[in-house]
Amino acid sequence: MAHHLVGLPNARDRHTTRRASGLQVSLRRGAVIMRKLFIVVFALTMPCATFAQSNKSSWENLSTLQAGHRIEVVETNSKKISGAFVSVNNTGVSLQAAGGEQTIQRQDVRVVKLMENKHRLRNAAIGAAVGAAVGAGSGAAVGRGNGNSGGFDFAKQGAGIGAGAGAVIGAIVGALLPCHQTIYRAAGK
Repeated sequence: MAHHLVGLPNARDRHTTRRASGLQVSLRRGAVIMRKLFIVVFALTMPCATFAQSNKSSWENLSTLQAGHRIEVVETNSKKISGAFVSVNNTGVSLQAAGGEQTIQRQDVRVVKLMENKHRLRNAAIGAAVGAAVGAGSGAAVGRGNGNSGGFDFAKQGAGIGAGAGAVIGAIVGALLPCHQTIYRAAGK
């Protein structure tokens, strides 16, 4: 008598099918969000990539510095000297360090960095976006294991909570990361 019910779907099969299709929709939405996030991060990092391609081995780059700018000079022996920029000429760079004014000869200079953090807001935005994406993915993965109890979707709630927490943490980390601009780097050193 039970053989005539073999081909009919039962309630359990319909529930499983509905859950699987819901998961596919969630994955597609997640892929769209990740694609948009990638585009935003790419657009925000373009200025860094553009600057990074400039010629940093040109000593003339130091002429763009203004007196008083905070700089760090790394010598060829790896000694670091930080202070306020004073002047530059063809033979060396002068800065006001803790022990007084110092002039480092050009042949002894490996790297000169501008120590101002101009990109804190951009770094915070990138950190927030990356943190939100990671948090949403983690939260959804943790929530998915809890199932769908009484119409409450733990995966969506987990994604929302994870995205919020990840965005806050990412923004803080992004704002605190140093973004020192390399003005000069000696060729081959």
